[in-house]
Amino acid sequence: MHETVSISQFKATCLALLSRVNTTGQPILVTRRGEPMAMVVPPPPAERPASWLGSLKSTAKITGNIVTTIADPRR
Repeated sequence: MHETVSISQFKATCLALLSRVNTTGQPILVTRRGEPMAMVVPPPPAERPASWLGSLKSTAKITGNIVTTIADPRR
């Protein structure tokens, strides 16, 4: 359910009401003369960034022999 406040009450206590919506997650309906004007809802949860670990997977290509050295040490 949601709380209903008049537009004048919202104007007078805007910061406190916004903080309450953010902490409780409960929306607030703002009305003018009993008619709905706006609905204050909490923001959606923040998306977690993808982990950087493994982000370069399958981006390298091995060409040639990676076991022996480029220069022959016998020379």
